[in-house]
Amino acid sequence: MAMTTMHLDIASTEARIFSGRVRSVVVTGALGDMGILPGHAPLLSELVPGPLRLVTQEGEELVFYVSGGYIEVQPSVVNVLADTAIRADDMDAVHAEEARRAAADVVLNRDATIDYSRAATQLAEAVAQLRTIQQLRKQIGH
Repeated sequence: MAMTTMHLDIASTEARIFSGRVRSVVVTGALGDMGILPGHAPLLSELVPGPLRLVTQEGEELVFYVSGGYIEVQPSVVNVLADTAIRADDMDAVHAEEARRAAADVVLNRDATIDYSRAATQLAEAVAQLRTIQQLRKQIGH
């Protein structure tokens, strides 16, 4: 009989964000989006800023934002160790858009006193947060 669920833990540097049985996980790795189902081959991958979607054992879809980190996959267990992890419905779209604009302004107006690589990273994270919020809105039909 095939496995229908696997255990998922999502932890950030601050706290454990989620722990429970899930049917699937979709996350953005260094080489692109990857889908994880029960019985997946072992895998270790770096994560990039973006959404993490999961379907719980009960069939509920949840969306989180992760700012980077690592995912470890075993056939029946998945561990996500994120720099930052936030439930998408706890995110503020206005704040994320303001952060995106501020970072884009810094990147476009290169100044020797500004850390360009830090501004570019902040821009990528803000864009990933907005993408996560958009996925959540699509999920709930707004």
